[in-house]
This record gives sequence, structure tokens and C-alpha cells, in this order.
Amino acid sequence: MGNIWTVGQLTAIRGGLEHGSMDTVASKSPRRSGRAFLKMRLNAKGRAHDGRKFRETCETVVVNAHGALILLKHEMDNGEMVVLTHPETMEEQECRVVFLGEPADRQRVGVEFLTPAPRFWGLDLGEDVRPAGERN
Repeated sequence: MGNIWTVGQLTAIRGGLEHGSMDTVASKSPRRSGRAFLKMRLNAKGRAHDGRKFRETCETVVVNAHGALILLKHEMDNGEMVVLTHPETMEEQECRVVFLGEPADRQRVGVEFLTPAPRFWGLDLGEDVRPAGERN
């Protein structure tokens, strides 16, 4: 596993680089839970855009207690169901596709757990981890 950065930390860094100061915050959108950049392989199974069932090893980009942004080789439709399996614990989570990035070699796919699972990723993501100045 590599470094884990919260979005709040990275947003503040990005904002500082873009605007010349580290105290600039680019986004203040409310979040249901903390999120973290995490590169992790896991297994996915579902139905591709063409209706065929698939199984593949995919990779996470961002995770939170309610889902993740993952990279998939198979194209999916918004609203489709996918099951993610954690390779170490073999825990499964049913998810709904809620975001689709542009199709490419691997498509960015946002998935939402049907039931929040803050411990699925092996991180404590149940609490809001944004800096105090970004919380509502």
C-alpha cells in the first residue's frame, strides 16, 4: 500500500499550487464520510455494457465509507450492479454504479455501496476527516 492522503489534504495542496498559497481551499462540498486516495486491487463482478457477465481484478483510486472510484476494463452502464470483493478478507459488497468517466483503456467508475461499510477498506473512514475549516 502506498501513501494515503485525504481529499481535503490534496485539495488544499492543489489549491495552494494553483493560487500561490497553501491556505486556499478549492472545494467545500459536504461529504457523508471521509475519503482517501488509496490504490488497492480488488475483484469485481457484474454485467458489462454489452450485457455479458464479467469478472476482473480492478483498482481503486478513491475510497470512502459509502463506496469508491475504481478503474475497470469493462464498460458498464450507470445504475448497474457490481460486487466488489476485498482480496484479503474476502468480504463482498454489492454496489450500484453512480458515475462513469470517459471510456478509455480503463474506465473510471464511481460505485456506491448498497449498505455503508466504513470498515470494508481496512481504514477508519466513518468520521469526517476534512480539516475543521472545511466542515459545515
